[in-house]
Amino acid sequence: MNSAIVFGSTGLIGRQLVEQLAVNSNFLKTAAFGRNKPEWLPTLVDFCHFNPTNLEIKGEHTHAFCALGTTMNKAGSKKSFLDIDLYAVVSSAQGAKRAGVKCFAVVSSIGANPKSGNFYLRTKGQMEEELKALNFERLIIVRPSLLLGNRTEKRFGEKVGIILYKIFRFMFVGSLRKYRGIEASDVAKAMITLSLSNEKGVVVVESEKLKEIAKG
Repeated sequence: MNSAIVFGSTGLIGRQLVEQLAVNSNFLKTAAFGRNKPEWLPTLVDFCHFNPTNLEIKGEHTHAFCALGTTMNKAGSKKSFLDIDLYAVVSSAQGAKRAGVKCFAVVSSIGANPKSGNFYLRTKGQMEEELKALNFERLIIVRPSLLLGNRTEKRFGEKVGIILYKIFRFMFVGSLRKYRGIEASDVAKAMITLSLSNEKGVVVVESEKLKEIAKG
């Protein structure tokens, strides 16, 4: 039977992953790694303190899901942003690898490219390349566009973006269709579905395909 680890369990997608895994019959148990234990954490889910610089994962786990991420505004500097969106993600993957995890699924971003002139997209692209080098039996990289859902934290820039998106959604057609917003619950559902495939290797999935997978 499968056992899952969730890194970044208190974020928008992370919370959805924890809640969905807790009721998924394909997973016997789930461990949520975070800095603080959330009040809403399901009783069937074990909480583990997350320390990316000294990560120790106990027990046997088959799957790991990583939804770690921040914003430049919240991070305060490029260095702090890198600490979370690059180094903490890679550290989580390394810890999962040492613990015997076969399938690692991570949240990246649409447009991620290690050679991008955009710092955010370049960081996401670098993160993807470093995870590929770890050679998991199955690596799932999801690249959502604008995330929709109710956050527990306030992100003014994203809130404005969502409002503008809803106003101008009609414009996202043709080549712009891939930039349509996506519900965090759909991203989580698609990640779990993809993780249950017996295929091996690296798979990269962007927003529109994630929506299709989530709908079944």
